[in-house]
Amino acid sequence: MKLKQFFASALVATLAMGGAVQAQQFFRIGTGGTAGTYYPVGGMIANAVSQPGKIIVTAQAANGSLANVTGIAGGAIESGFSQSDVASWAYTGTGAFEGKPKISDLRMIANLYPESIHLVVKKGSGIKSVADLKGKRVALDEPGSGTLINARMVLAAYGVKETDIKPEYIKPNQAGDKLKDGALDAFFFVGGAPAGAIAELASSGTGIELVALGGPQADALRAANPYFAVDTIAANTYKDTAAVQTLAVGAQWVTSAKADTETVYQITKALFNDATQKTLAAGHAKGKFITKENAVKAVGIPFHPGAEKYYKEVGLLK
Repeated sequence: MKLKQFFASALVATLAMGGAVQAQQFFRIGTGGTAGTYYPVGGMIANAVSQPGKIIVTAQAANGSLANVTGIAGGAIESGFSQSDVASWAYTGTGAFEGKPKISDLRMIANLYPESIHLVVKKGSGIKSVADLKGKRVALDEPGSGTLINARMVLAAYGVKETDIKPEYIKPNQAGDKLKDGALDAFFFVGGAPAGAIAELASSGTGIELVALGGPQADALRAANPYFAVDTIAANTYKDTAAVQTLAVGAQWVTSAKADTETVYQITKALFNDATQKTLAAGHAKGKFITKENAVKAVGIPFHPGAEKYYKEVGLLK
């Protein structure tokens, strides 16, 4: 009898341990290339909000906004970072998603920080405006990136066709290497400033300049696409660069409506606790923008119920 009780107790203990293992949630964040801003910010957030034994959050390199929202829709990842324009297009089936199925299950966790449109050229190149890119070798980033979409919009707004330039579809770190070697004249990058690839390029002895995106063309682009905001990249954000006016979109953390409500609630709550806020503010220049007050601004898709529960608790949503 005692032997039977022993085995029964062992079975209960084993099942309990198995239950504990199953209870641990894994939650991936699709980010961008390792030389951009999504990847380091995603890594900081993942480390800060993970709760060992309960929720393990990991950041993984990806191709950016389009790839992330598509990955979420297909169940390949639980969440990802996306530009605000791309998230809205995916949800409504417009813009880059025109003619494709709407990703109606896409849900917001938090608006994070502004992403500046960078147009980078070598110092002394003579390229002073978007129109000057005609006939030049210009990197627009990879397919699947929000940068590629925005670069095409900017070119069109300034009357430059893709056939007017010699386009390359490569990541910003590769573009930086080619610019340094004289094999490229300019490249676009959309992300929080400072971006690693551009900072590295500016500090490597290769002087760079940022081309301004202003004037009536930028005004018209904003009027037609309200998710664009006027932005300034401050002087010396990159070594020896002047302040430049540009445009920005919001970087947002999105997930699927299918994601577990309690998991998303706990992650959102952990994102805005004091310890995480200090870590983010100290860890990256864009970290100080990731606040609960900013999290509910410029949101064009519904909140996930778990995130919504947190924002209602703290009085930011009714």
